[in-house]
Amino acid sequence: MLYNEMTKAELLELRNGLMSLYEEKKGLGLNLSMARGKPSKQQLELSMPMLNVLNDSTAFVGEDKFDVRNYGVLSGIKEAKKFFADILEVKPENIVLYGSASLTLMYDTISRAYIKGILGSTPWSKLDKVKFLCPVPGYDRHFTICEFFGIEMINIPMDENGPDMDMVEKLVSEDASIKGIWCVPKYSNPSGYVYSDEVVKRFASLKPAAEDFRIFWDNAYIIHHLYPEKPAKLLNIVEECEKAGNPDMVYEFTSTSKVTFAGAGISAMAASERNIKSAVEMMNAQIISHDKLNQLRHVLFLPTMDAVEKHMAKHADIMRPKFEAVLDILDKELGSLGIAEWTKPMGGYFIGFDAMEGCAKKIVSMCADAGVVMTDAGATYPYGNDPKDSNIRIAPSFPEIDELMEAAEIFVICVKIASIDKILDTK
Repeated sequence: MLYNEMTKAELLELRNGLMSLYEEKKGLGLNLSMARGKPSKQQLELSMPMLNVLNDSTAFVGEDKFDVRNYGVLSGIKEAKKFFADILEVKPENIVLYGSASLTLMYDTISRAYIKGILGSTPWSKLDKVKFLCPVPGYDRHFTICEFFGIEMINIPMDENGPDMDMVEKLVSEDASIKGIWCVPKYSNPSGYVYSDEVVKRFASLKPAAEDFRIFWDNAYIIHHLYPEKPAKLLNIVEECEKAGNPDMVYEFTSTSKVTFAGAGISAMAASERNIKSAVEMMNAQIISHDKLNQLRHVLFLPTMDAVEKHMAKHADIMRPKFEAVLDILDKELGSLGIAEWTKPMGGYFIGFDAMEGCAKKIVSMCADAGVVMTDAGATYPYGNDPKDSNIRIAPSFPEIDELMEAAEIFVICVKIASIDKILDTK
């Protein structure tokens, strides 16, 4: 029965029962987390054989004819460039490799724009104002980078097809202080959406007022399918930008952080020849070379796309039951109450949950008091400010399945109580 159709007396009686159950759960002294999209121990174990692919009989000289144990090969070894080129479906010469985290690469890309400018444009540090468009709900770490540099963030609404492109096109064409937009185009964080073909093509055809406007295309989950037999398709943004005559307008990022080891992966950027050349020139002042042993280790462990796909199917086999368990609980416990909506992603690491307006902070706080840690309410919006106080990011990946189900049960109890309180305020 819909909660908003119940009488005040019925809601109060229901609330009393739920509070008793909630207090019982609190008394268990649990310590569970659905906060961040961390791979589970079981997922990390999948890559343990990678630690054995290098030994004293390994040929440490690759296609570049350089010894990977030594300095040199600043932009990454050829074999690893090809590895990422195959994943992103670009040419190896359009790839530059970095360290273990794509977040560092994104941060450095912004930093270089501030210090040196982009392809001869005015350094952002010399401008009165720099703005970024931020599709919401979105990835909190993107917003943290912007806050660190004092970049003004503008919310762009999202739906299942991607950002509101009418709004994006209008803003970037009229305001030269808008220098970029953050995008997680495939299995987006936190909603799990995949940008439609039309949205990708409209991105590639943007006519920004700023010559140094860039699309920051964070393709973190490009191969993270929950159902490998029916993977979502996403148009190639690098290719589409070339077709539209805007080859320099996009930086595409990805990494192996959730493919192999989350703390010891490789990150990569795909971009135009001019963008890559500029990035490498500036890297030359920062570092002599990144960890080429780790690059070699990865390509020996995952030498072909077939090997990559088989490896990712093992990840999916671990992740899929967790997502299905959480979604099953949400459907059974909340599906007929009219108090919440949630996404049902086909890949990635998150489920996007929208509670009744004004309820997210209370739900997350109640969960924490009962021993279930969620991502902070508001984190999926710039400045931590969700104007509706409704969006919550659910991350099912890390807990074991029994712990996850316990956490999800506590979560739905908190959702019900917060929703009843919200409705009672209006009666």
